[in-house]
Amino acid sequence: MELQLIHSKIYQIRDQRVMIDRDLAEIYGVETRVLNQAVKRNIERFPDDFMFQLNDLEFQLWKSQIVISNSINMGLRYKPFAFTELGVAMLSSVLNSKTAIQVNMGIMRAFVAIRQSLISKPTDGIAEIQAEIKELKEYIEEVFTDYNDINEDTRIQIELINQSLAELHIHKRINSKPRKRIGFIAEE
Repeated sequence: MELQLIHSKIYQIRDQRVMIDRDLAEIYGVETRVLNQAVKRNIERFPDDFMFQLNDLEFQLWKSQIVISNSINMGLRYKPFAFTELGVAMLSSVLNSKTAIQVNMGIMRAFVAIRQSLISKPTDGIAEIQAEIKELKEYIEEVFTDYNDINEDTRIQIELINQSLAELHIHKRINSKPRKRIGFIAEE
């Protein structure tokens, strides 16, 4: 079974990575009701930390994560069961066929791959993010330094312009004498 396909069928519900009964049934090549009947016949093997039934809110959230069919409940009479990694491992003992065993090994590999990616990537990712933040911080400090320099230069230039305008205005008042009118003056 391809890890990418299995990985796409692992959801985050109740802060746990789970697989839904209908996806597991599809992967195992059995009907959902057959899978659920096998589980119910061996319910003592599936405590709450192995399997739980979705509540209304979880069911709506799960439906929003997948392609939704036209029907309101996607043809489901009951809310689906969610199997944790432990529950999926227990399914191999309930569905005791060669196909179930092979599929189960693929699913376990997918869960392990997800766990390893979560463990290894954040440290690399955090270091990368810290380096980017440091770089951005240095860049912002440079920009503000340049901005303050520009502001100071601009402030000085505006003061010089205002001073020159004030001097011109004073000069104009001093030198303003009534001028002779030029042109044709019509008498009335």
